[in-house]
Amino acid sequence: MKIGIVISTNEAEVVWNAFRLGNTSLNANHDVKVFLINKGVEIEDIKDEKYNVKEQADLFIGNKGRILACGTCLHSRGKDGSKVCPISTMKELLKIVEESDKVLTFG
Repeated sequence: MKIGIVISTNEAEVVWNAFRLGNTSLNANHDVKVFLINKGVEIEDIKDEKYNVKEQADLFIGNKGRILACGTCLHSRGKDGSKVCPISTMKELLKIVEESDKVLTFG
């Protein structure tokens, strides 16, 4: 199954659980793409002792999950793209929506 996950928050527990679901889905041999939008593009700044977002995001990338980030949202925050937040566009988000069997939003 192709699963699209849209994350639009920087709330540690929510983002942590979104990536946990993404990792669980990858481990079950599903194709998973995450699109970061709004405050979701701030995930690299999330520091929380209880909800280790960095660990889950790194696991997701290591498991061949794909993360894309809204370039407009990044630029409006004075951020550049990175390995965790590669710059993307609304066209790519639309493509994820069109190609996915299921789309989940966290935000």
